[in-house]
Amino acid sequence: MAKVELARHLYAFFPDLEGKEISVQADTAAGVVEAMEKIAPGFAFYICDERGSLRTHVNIFIEEDLVRDRKKLTDKVKPDSRVYILQALSGG
Repeated sequence: MAKVELARHLYAFFPDLEGKEISVQADTAAGVVEAMEKIAPGFAFYICDERGSLRTHVNIFIEEDLVRDRKKLTDKVKPDSRVYILQALSGG
């Protein structure tokens, strides 16, 4: 199963995930998002828009590779992959 790691500040919105090792069964980045939605309802809409595209300030890495298909999230995930979900912070 793929291991998912979140940027620290995402735990403020999904506190039940903090301190847990997150493993999901998924073949694509979209599958990871779907699995995360089952674990933490609201997660998918937090990182994706109403069309399912990755929001502007969110990035997903599969191992060291940035997800390239931001619209349909078709990038492949292997069973032993590490998936990192990050959200950029902005402000002054």
